[in-house]
Amino acid sequence: MSDRAVRVYASGDTFAGELMKGRLESEGMPVMISGEGGGAYRMGPVYLWFPEAYRARASAVIEGVESGAYALDVNAGPSTDASEERSTD
Repeated sequence: MSDRAVRVYASGDTFAGELMKGRLESEGMPVMISGEGGGAYRMGPVYLWFPEAYRARASAVIEGVESGAYALDVNAGPSTDASEERSTD
């Protein structure tokens, strides 16, 4: 496998591109970003690039994010793990 960079993600929304970049970095993947506009009003397309060896893994994470697989359940309450409970006696 070569070390060439491949584009795995593109978005017209700079903010969405930055969020996806952060998610992929949190998964331990090296991500390069290009295409975002400069200045105070950052607008325009954004592209995320990876070493070719990360193509399948990055695609799986991107698909999971876009499908909602990583979404939090906003209706879930706090953890009720007994080890986290404290006595107030």
